[in-house]
Amino acid sequence: MRVDPSIRLRDLNSRLDRCIELARGKITCISETWDPCRGAPVYTVGGKYAARGWTEWTQGFQYGCAILLFDALGEKRFLDIGRRGTVDRMAPHVTHTGVHDHGFNNISTYGNLRRLMLEGAIQDDFWEQQFYELALKASGAVQGARWTTIRDGKGYIPSFNGAHSLFSDTIRTCRSLGLAHVLGHVLMGENDRAISLLDRMIAHAETTARFNVYYGDGRDSYDIRGRVAHESIFNVQDGNFRCPGTQQGYSPFSTWTRGLAWIITGYSELLEFLVVVDDEDLCGCGGRDHVAEFMTRAATAAADYYLDGASAADGVPYWDTGAPGLTQMGDYLGRAADPFNEFEPVDSSAAAIAAQGLYRLGRYLGGNAGASYTRAALTVARTLFDAPYLSDDAHHEGLILHSVYHRPNGWDRRREGQNVPNGEASMWGDYHALELAVLLKREINGQPYMTFFDPKAG
Repeated sequence: MRVDPSIRLRDLNSRLDRCIELARGKITCISETWDPCRGAPVYTVGGKYAARGWTEWTQGFQYGCAILLFDALGEKRFLDIGRRGTVDRMAPHVTHTGVHDHGFNNISTYGNLRRLMLEGAIQDDFWEQQFYELALKASGAVQGARWTTIRDGKGYIPSFNGAHSLFSDTIRTCRSLGLAHVLGHVLMGENDRAISLLDRMIAHAETTARFNVYYGDGRDSYDIRGRVAHESIFNVQDGNFRCPGTQQGYSPFSTWTRGLAWIITGYSELLEFLVVVDDEDLCGCGGRDHVAEFMTRAATAAADYYLDGASAADGVPYWDTGAPGLTQMGDYLGRAADPFNEFEPVDSSAAAIAAQGLYRLGRYLGGNAGASYTRAALTVARTLFDAPYLSDDAHHEGLILHSVYHRPNGWDRRREGQNVPNGEASMWGDYHALELAVLLKREINGQPYMTFFDPKAG
């Protein structure tokens, strides 16, 4: 990736405004036309959002986008859309025992609403805040109860594939456990055993860092520093790691770039979160230095690989670093990504996720090392919030174009005359792009730094 060494946050101001203004029309359209009986909107087909029966992991992004837009614009109608959707539709996600998606669904809705109330953007109401916090406590406990123990006595939150499966995606759902912990909640198990949600969050993060992230230390024949396996597979009988895997990537030994982006952002957020965790609470996890060290190692390795081995020159990656068509594209990393190429699709949603992580990581690290990641984040954002990614078509419900869902399954629409999917958007891509825009706009405006845990802690 070619990082602009001179880019500054204020250089993006007009692009951020444009993104937020375009989101106004698109979120309004979806709220007026989407039939909740269809489930959650997932991705666009011909410019219109469609459902996809797999899991309802994008429901929180639908209402979370409206809440973010209220954050940016202060228009109560978007708060009403987000609030009503949260009350009417999100309760089943709080108690959903079969998925690894609580951070996506519930932090995006109940968490954002709580944050805005604590900031004073929503009128303070004791019982309304208690409602949000009860939902977040329950969500963290339900997610933390979904657990597989491995040989070293630690463990992880398994994916919907089953107890054997550890996804990289889930690192960002760890927020649900962390927030429940700082709200004073614990998971109660058999014989009234109190189980620390913080301990489980850190154990999951450590297991993911150990098995899903590579560090170039010779672990296998394809061990490149920063490469990420979408999935790690364990023998649930004895707790041993067996092999890497993937569901949405090309190969267990290549890197699905959205999984890489989840790792960058997930660990960067957790590093920020450690600031509000007491030292004594970390003693059982090896202590603050140990936790910060393995999280920083994972975040920086993945971030460096994104910049040097995964992203095209403008900051947008193709969907998988091992996608077979890339070999026919010459020096595809040395030039801007081409969504309309003949061989492999780009994934703008991976760029939107990664940019936020790069910004948070840079801010956390500070100094020259941090500045390099911050400039990278702004370079990616500058690309996303302009053509051909930012959609100014009033008839297209998507905000950020050229997102890919499941390339191996062939779920993504190919337009007539195109060999690869392009021109469509996804609910997670739109949410993370808008979240990035709101985060950066708040920084420009001097508002409190946006975190999932405490608006004053940043």
